[in-house]
Amino acid sequence: MKKYLLCSLLSVTILTGYPQDKDQKRWKKARKIHEQTLTIDTHSDTPLLMLKSGFDLGVSHESPASRVDFPRMKKGGLDAMFFAVFTGQKPRTPENYDQAYRLAHQMLDSIYSAVERNSSMATIALTADDAEKIERTSKRAIYIGMENGFPLETNLNRVQEFYNRGVRYITLCHSFHNDLCDASSDGEKPEHNGLSAFGREVIAEMNRLGMMIDCSHISDKSFYDVIQHSKAPVIASHSSVRAVCRHDRNMSDDMIKTLARHGGVIQICLLDDYVKTPDTTTVRYRKAQEFYHIYRHELKNMTDTQRSDFYQSWDEFEQQYPKALPTVGDLVDHIDHVTSLVGIDHVGIGSDFDGGGGLADCTDVSQFPNITFELLKRGYTEEDIKKIWGGNLLRVFRQVETVAGTLAESQRN
Repeated sequence: MKKYLLCSLLSVTILTGYPQDKDQKRWKKARKIHEQTLTIDTHSDTPLLMLKSGFDLGVSHESPASRVDFPRMKKGGLDAMFFAVFTGQKPRTPENYDQAYRLAHQMLDSIYSAVERNSSMATIALTADDAEKIERTSKRAIYIGMENGFPLETNLNRVQEFYNRGVRYITLCHSFHNDLCDASSDGEKPEHNGLSAFGREVIAEMNRLGMMIDCSHISDKSFYDVIQHSKAPVIASHSSVRAVCRHDRNMSDDMIKTLARHGGVIQICLLDDYVKTPDTTTVRYRKAQEFYHIYRHELKNMTDTQRSDFYQSWDEFEQQYPKALPTVGDLVDHIDHVTSLVGIDHVGIGSDFDGGGGLADCTDVSQFPNITFELLKRGYTEEDIKKIWGGNLLRVFRQVETVAGTLAESQRN
């Protein structure tokens, strides 16, 4: 799904309570559970906004222009978030590799600068244990992920370079095939039939360093290759369930079972097209398909000016034809499916806020308690909710760190 896409400009009723006594009691209980839970969102594209002059994470903004900032994270009880260093795919020329590499470092610089400017509200996090340590200080924990391995070029040393700069997961590709693996959404035929030889080297290096491997965006065959070659469990930082919403970016039941069998976790995404299958009979849907076709087949060969014009046209379309967004209930349908399929230990939340994510009743981070309310309403226990909101992800993160420690010990011996 393209970045910089403005979501539908809808009037949204914020869930603050219900008129019936029973619902008011449940809402009060949900708020209490939410406040006592270590909450983690594994994917936002907020660093894209941070590149814009004058954008300040330390002040509260309005949705949908911005969905994440430190005041709204606090208001929504979100303790930790992975900020994604996103670079789009372009033809693999020396100039484009260099541009992506420099952009990645520019985004990293912007994250560190924003946290330093707002050090009373947030702290950079590097390890799984940091989330709890920082939560006890009443600050927000900011982790860093990299969305798309394109900035690595074919230089294995860059994996450690980005690790040293705080990157703790890499989404191996984005919407198009790259040097690491095939993508789920590329309109062209597979290039590597899964992972490339370089991709396998990257997997081994990430295992060695203790970086989580992110399988969102990659093709089904790439996913099974990752499972085969990784010594540590893997994550899908922002994916949903194909059986609930048919989309090539979502995971099939067999993929989810395989992920769980190897100890991993799927972080359910709030992006509308991944949450609920759209109505294909509308004028809006037909026009949207024209943009998707250009995005999948022409975008990567466009000049920067052509890309900018295309995104502007798409944004104007979104405003002219606002989308009826799915609800938190639709989102929790995905969580229900995963828990019925593989149990409570393999599902979490990865919003994709500021990259397209947003629901009718969860438009930004301040409204995350609405998800906890819906979980409680459906019978999830407090222990279940704590696993969904961060416990499962931290278990995987710690196991990834343990594998790295084991590999280091074996090398010393």
